[in-house]
Amino acid sequence: MQNEQRYNFMRFRGQAMILSLLLLAASVAGLAIKGLNFGIDFTGGTIIELAYDEPADVDAIRTALLDNGYERASVQNFGSAEEVLIRIAPRPQESSAQISNQVMDMLANQHNEAFELRRVEFVGPQVGDELTEDGALSLIYALIGVLIYVALRFEFRFSLGAVAALVHDVTITIGVFAWTQVQFDLTVLAAILAVIGYSLNDTIVVFDRVRENFRTVRDGTPVDVTNLAVNQMLARTIMTSVTTLLVLAALIAIGGEVIYGFALALIVGVVVGTYSSMFVASSIALALGVSKEDLMKPVKEGEDDSAQEEELHRIFLEEEAKREAREAQAAAKK
Repeated sequence: MQNEQRYNFMRFRGQAMILSLLLLAASVAGLAIKGLNFGIDFTGGTIIELAYDEPADVDAIRTALLDNGYERASVQNFGSAEEVLIRIAPRPQESSAQISNQVMDMLANQHNEAFELRRVEFVGPQVGDELTEDGALSLIYALIGVLIYVALRFEFRFSLGAVAALVHDVTITIGVFAWTQVQFDLTVLAAILAVIGYSLNDTIVVFDRVRENFRTVRDGTPVDVTNLAVNQMLARTIMTSVTTLLVLAALIAIGGEVIYGFALALIVGVVVGTYSSMFVASSIALALGVSKEDLMKPVKEGEDDSAQEEELHRIFLEEEAKREAREAQAAAKK
């Protein structure tokens, strides 16, 4: 085991937990002080669909709306480059018809492109309230599902560590949106649900390696075994995170304003999720006292200790053979 262990990550689990608590406190403070900048999906408002004769300049339309006092307006192509969907936050003193007329007059005066009005719709605040409630429930149901799955797949203390890591990741991601005031809409909510899946996948892989190490490594404390598991999965974790971040960085750079919130949520979620799978989930499981006995297969009636030791030794030899085969394959590729 000592030859495989390269970095003592678990040595820093205390400092990591302090850092996590500080980040969580900052996120909660951001939500309490500034709150989320909800998009029209949650607040309601006016939807205007326009059809241009030529591909529309979405950035120019967005700038024109911003210059004329529509700070929270959302502009995006809808179906094709010639069709544009404009979403405008509610204005208590103005009706949807007045808002649509003002927008059309403003665009007609500032741009030479010909366009026609396809439709105008008003989304009431009750729809936004329903979406907010459904979004919160979807997060809660996801966490409950994770709790049940990990408890059945591994051990209950592992499930508590996995759920705590997911709550940690979601809270910090939402906290970033609170402090930056980037618009929080349905695409961001979808990104947060994706973060839950990404972080859980990484955590499950580490937990699976911890379980196998508990069954195959004869010596070493639970901390040593967990640290070995993190080291064994380190290369996979880094490569997965880096390749994902490269794609998300491209979305941030060239994806435009429409995709910005989605990409930002995933970037924060991937970074925090990678960190939590290495430190938070495993550290909480260790703090709750998970041990080798919790993950050992129950001894069948009539099976003595020597038989169990032989079975453990057999499993250990199989794991060693698999590891050596992987290392030989990797060396052959180089």
